[in-house]
Amino acid sequence: MKKMITLIVLIASAMTMQAQKFALLDMDYILKNIPAYERANEQLSQVSKKWQAEVEALQTEAQTMYKDYQKEVVFLSQEQKKARQDAIMEKEREASELKKKYFGPEGELFKKRTALMTPIQEEIYNAVSEIADNRGYQLVLDRASDSGIIFGSPKVDISSEVLNRLGYGK
Repeated sequence: MKKMITLIVLIASAMTMQAQKFALLDMDYILKNIPAYERANEQLSQVSKKWQAEVEALQTEAQTMYKDYQKEVVFLSQEQKKARQDAIMEKEREASELKKKYFGPEGELFKKRTALMTPIQEEIYNAVSEIADNRGYQLVLDRASDSGIIFGSPKVDISSEVLNRLGYGK
């Protein structure tokens, strides 16, 4: 019985799929051929390295403070120990907060990536949408994503057409 139901569902799906037109595109290929995307990635990489260096500098400072504390702990009074421990913990907290500020889910890197990439993504989306409307595609799949597409005929790949529409064609 289960096999029969599965077979009916597969046949029904196949029949509805025949009526629909679809296309594929390779988003990686498109993005690699858009100079603005490469420039945006380079900017993000540079700012990320700069911010990472700032975070690492604070972490290194905290480690140095801890090592110095370890060397001098036997000579310190209870008040001095407490003051040093608090200073070390404060430095570690600063490093952690800075890391969260720059690299957290709503951090500066996320905001910068959004600001740089959104216009490029919208431009691509508009080009894809226009091509899909003109040709009557109900579905456009990205073969570069991890969607499980094993084979796609070059006849249904619109990547080059999208690049041409964006003005980056060859």
